[in-house]
Amino acid sequence: MSPESTGQNEHNLTAYRRGFRTWRGNRPFWAGLFTMLGGMPIAYFPYADLQLGNMTLAMSTTAGAGSLIIGVLLITLGLTMWFHSIVRVFAGVAAILLALISLPVANIGGFLVGFLLALVGGALSVSWAPGEPKADEETPQDASGPLPTAERHPENMPAESVLHGATVPQQQVGDHDAASGHDGGTHRAG
Repeated sequence: MSPESTGQNEHNLTAYRRGFRTWRGNRPFWAGLFTMLGGMPIAYFPYADLQLGNMTLAMSTTAGAGSLIIGVLLITLGLTMWFHSIVRVFAGVAAILLALISLPVANIGGFLVGFLLALVGGALSVSWAPGEPKADEETPQDASGPLPTAERHPENMPAESVLHGATVPQQQVGDHDAASGHDGGTHRAG
């Protein structure tokens, strides 16, 4: 393979990109991503030691275990939205509830960053709906194209296209009872 022939590598990259785009379009991708990104700061900040020059700021609180549980559950719900999109409504409602619970439990919801991301992800998951597949069959038209509006009236169309697919019931002769007056839906003159 020479250095000038990069066509095969570009084809593989394009094929992977199209495959990822198709995968992403069949599930609430952004909802899962925002929910996972929301779970990370909620789980991280109670265990982080921030260095500000020579000063160390430790955010360790008694709510560390609760923050870790909420963060891990949000990450799990984000993955659930990706790989089991059939339960997207449940996962979205659970993500919204966990985001609201993270406000008092997990350092104001990961300093509002995790709270907002998880809230948006949950709302996106609840509101996402799978797309309708496009109809492969179009209505067959004449080779000359569609008729102008003046020619669309039933009297201008051929007889077979006016009643296309319609059936007319046939009446049988001699089906009426003269004594009861029941004559099968026809009147005496016809």
